[in-house]
Amino acid sequence: MEILPDLPTLSTDALRKLLRELEQREDEISYQRRILHGQIGILRSEFVARLQKGGERSLEVDVEKLSEILSSKGPLPPAP
Repeated sequence: MEILPDLPTLSTDALRKLLRELEQREDEISYQRRILHGQIGILRSEFVARLQKGGERSLEVDVEKLSEILSSKGPLPPAP
């Protein structure tokens, strides 16, 4: 992790630029985190379904809808 520069020595423009860069990095990390949470949720659901059905049944997943949700950078759509 990078250490912040000496903030009092930064110009307002440099401070603004640094803030935008960090916010962009945060957005990218947040997006990756949502993707990982979605994948973990799918795997857990599959695991539970297999345990409940003796390991033979696979959980039906609407892959199209899930892909749409995970690729969105906005809030989740309302549940049907």
